[in-house]
Amino acid sequence: MGIKKIFTGIFTFFILQNVLYGAQRANLKEQFKNNDSIIYTINIRSFGAVDKNNDGIIEEEKGDIRGTFLNAKDKLEDLAREGINTIYVLPITKTGKLKALGTAGSLYAMDSFTILAPELDDKSNNLTIEQEVEQFTKKAHELNLNVIVDLPSCGSYDLSIKKPDWFLYDENNEAVIPADWTDVRLFKIYNDDNKTLFEPNVKNFKNFIDKMQSLGFDGIRADVAAIKPYAFWREIISYAKSKNNNFIFIAEATPEWNNPAPNGVKYYTKVPELLSAGFKGYYGSGANFKNVKTKEEFDKRLKNNLNILKKNKNSAIMSSFATHDIQSPILKGRNYWNMILWLNATLPVNSYFLDGFSSGDSYIYPYENLKAEKSYTDDEYYFVHSGLFDIFNFSRPAITGGKYFKKEFIRAVAFKKEHSSLIKPKNLVILKTDNSKIFAYKLINSKKEIIVAGSLDEDNVLKTNLKSKYLNSTDGKSNQALFFTINSKNKPVMQKNNISVTLEPLELAVYLIQKN
Repeated sequence: MGIKKIFTGIFTFFILQNVLYGAQRANLKEQFKNNDSIIYTINIRSFGAVDKNNDGIIEEEKGDIRGTFLNAKDKLEDLAREGINTIYVLPITKTGKLKALGTAGSLYAMDSFTILAPELDDKSNNLTIEQEVEQFTKKAHELNLNVIVDLPSCGSYDLSIKKPDWFLYDENNEAVIPADWTDVRLFKIYNDDNKTLFEPNVKNFKNFIDKMQSLGFDGIRADVAAIKPYAFWREIISYAKSKNNNFIFIAEATPEWNNPAPNGVKYYTKVPELLSAGFKGYYGSGANFKNVKTKEEFDKRLKNNLNILKKNKNSAIMSSFATHDIQSPILKGRNYWNMILWLNATLPVNSYFLDGFSSGDSYIYPYENLKAEKSYTDDEYYFVHSGLFDIFNFSRPAITGGKYFKKEFIRAVAFKKEHSSLIKPKNLVILKTDNSKIFAYKLINSKKEIIVAGSLDEDNVLKTNLKSKYLNSTDGKSNQALFFTINSKNKPVMQKNNISVTLEPLELAVYLIQKN
């Protein structure tokens, strides 16, 4: 090896060390409020797992390696290199095994508030699972990554048998089942007077907070937060802040959702009330994006969320275009995947990416709903929602759909970071278009503008004209107009203050224009 190569390697090493370890970790509360969180969601069961025979399921008896906090820790540097600054860990508490979904049990069938899932423990050492979690969060913090953890909303069927007084009952004296979540039951929140809080469950949730804070987590994403009342969350969040004022809560709640709890459960806490109770963020309308078919509906939802943020100035949105409850975007094609990526990168939200998104994983599992060779629950089948991230079994880690995805993912994350001062709610302007199937918006300040247009049409090529304040040349070069799209054949036609755009089905285009 030549001297030049040696010095180049040493220089690259020190640059990488500075990127990963040199900067100071951002305060999560401030980072989230400013829409600067780039959130990557992982399931410890699968994130660091090794599927040696590539059958999709992790079977230790066949030589596979189950996911643990320690092998998850070993992959954190990869995420930091991609520009991720926040890790969101799906539920890690012990799960129920009765009336279960899948061979491991749903991550959200919480069987204990304080006992961690024993299957996440690395048995090859003498560390407790708590010590392993602490190593995981410590490593994340060394890499300047904040870490939030999921708080399940309901208790497992098993827990309802062990602690029946913790649960809500209907007129038939049956524990309430929210929606069609057959493996869980709804916690009791109020006493029989429907006014005062049921103290045992207040204590249970506080115990959960104590546990997660002691393990080094920086915040909580609260599952289906709206099915608990304002008074409850006010009590819980105030308690958490008394222990750590920078510890934040993010609500899984959108302005469009309705109450999933049946049998006359009257309380359903809407987004503004949750924010008033102390939540720093909520899901916005991304979770319902698949239902948006026209520009008018897109604009309506965008305006509604902007109004909510305007009235709650210290709050922000956690993007939800591609969560574990939504089919993989790649199933609708690369254009749609690209649209979801760049909506995350250009809307004033905290970007959310599920493990596997950045590699183009379709979440199609070969064992889907087949009878299992072995089960750790009373379910004999590998229960899976087709095309959705597996939260029910010991499944494989994310797989790649090709080099394109990682490259484009890194480009979009870098773009958002570079223009973070521009991508703010106050700078967003909704644009007019010539077609009801094309939505458009821009972010503008005194120096530059980002113009975004997306087609909601799944079948046809569409055209529209977009107004630009800073474009004053026909070729765009003097303005440094950058064209972001995956279909290079559809180059925009640029005239003074106008961009004529042609979009393929479900295509999104992004333009960055600098003021001369």
